[in-house]
Amino acid sequence: MIRWLVAAIGLGIAATPVLAADPIEIGIGYLGRAGIEPKLSLVELPAENDGVAGARLAIEDNNTTGKFLNQHFTLEEVRLKDNEDVAKAAAALAGHTGFIIADLPADDLLKAADALRDRGTLLLNTGAVDDRLREQDCRGNVIHVAPTRSMLADALAQYLVWKQWKRWLLVVGSHDRDKLYADALRRAATRFGAKIVQERTFEDTGGARRTDSGVTLIQRQIPVFTQQAPAYDVLVAADESEVFASYLPYRTWDPRPVAGSAGLVPTGWHAAQDQWGAIQLQNRFTKLNSRQMTALDMQAWTAARMIGEAASRTKSGDPKTISDFLKGPDFSIAAFKGRRLTLRDWNLQLRQPILLVDGRMVVSVSPQEGFLHQVSELDSLGVDRPETKCKLR
Repeated sequence: MIRWLVAAIGLGIAATPVLAADPIEIGIGYLGRAGIEPKLSLVELPAENDGVAGARLAIEDNNTTGKFLNQHFTLEEVRLKDNEDVAKAAAALAGHTGFIIADLPADDLLKAADALRDRGTLLLNTGAVDDRLREQDCRGNVIHVAPTRSMLADALAQYLVWKQWKRWLLVVGSHDRDKLYADALRRAATRFGAKIVQERTFEDTGGARRTDSGVTLIQRQIPVFTQQAPAYDVLVAADESEVFASYLPYRTWDPRPVAGSAGLVPTGWHAAQDQWGAIQLQNRFTKLNSRQMTALDMQAWTAARMIGEAASRTKSGDPKTISDFLKGPDFSIAAFKGRRLTLRDWNLQLRQPILLVDGRMVVSVSPQEGFLHQVSELDSLGVDRPETKCKLR
């Protein structure tokens, strides 16, 4: 009888549920500019939630794993108007979180990074592709998830050279961003053995192309602009400002493919990507947002997932512990690109394959076969360690 009572008491104790401690809260901020950047094509106009929608999906993914580790992730979103102080907004957001996903132009990103330098807040750059942010203007509190212009240009150049399309007609826009992309393309041509047979500048003179006579005007203008060129294999356009490149395919004087800012485009992500399990991510995103996933969405998703991965691997919610792990040799992240992504320790740029797309399909993925590297083939894209000007501070 006594033994039975002891056993019953023991079972009762074992069956009593243990109250779990409150979950560890891990806050992530999202800081971006309000408004939509105009596009030439009406079907490519970004949604109001472009970028942040990817971060929201990643928060759901983080919390799915976090349930088992007693971690809970939240997202605080801040959108800045044109006249708002980015440094002040970043400081206010840093009061609630140790991590900020930043979709900001280069100068704004530097202002935010410098304002938070002594606060221990880590920024994850998802929007700015400027190489200088990873080189002469690099910061130790900024991880770069977005690929650089040089990575995009190298990815395109590898494929064009692999195709033996080595003679390029380079057409450059008249804005500063266009010229920076052109610099990256020139570097890529030299690096991989292509030859730019001629350069032309397309001046932005304004004007309304969306008029009754717009198509007729373009159809006459583009062939004349591209005629009498030296023999070339492919026309490569540098038009980040969205002025002319989308008008080039099927309108050039000579029947040649177009690449760069139109035609065959290098990008970090595309809605057509369906390999390596990407279709399940694409479907979940579309179900939640009733639209397709953009490169900015994917970069924000990756940034938030990097924080979640580091938190689960360290079993910690401490921002410094997570940041140190992200920057350390043991970090990697799966991002539906066929390879584990890691950070370059010399400039905190995320190594990643680059997709080459034609608007409807993924044509290829770089690095291309045969472009070797002594450490990682992914380091054949962009600025390599021996070339870097970065001194992290």
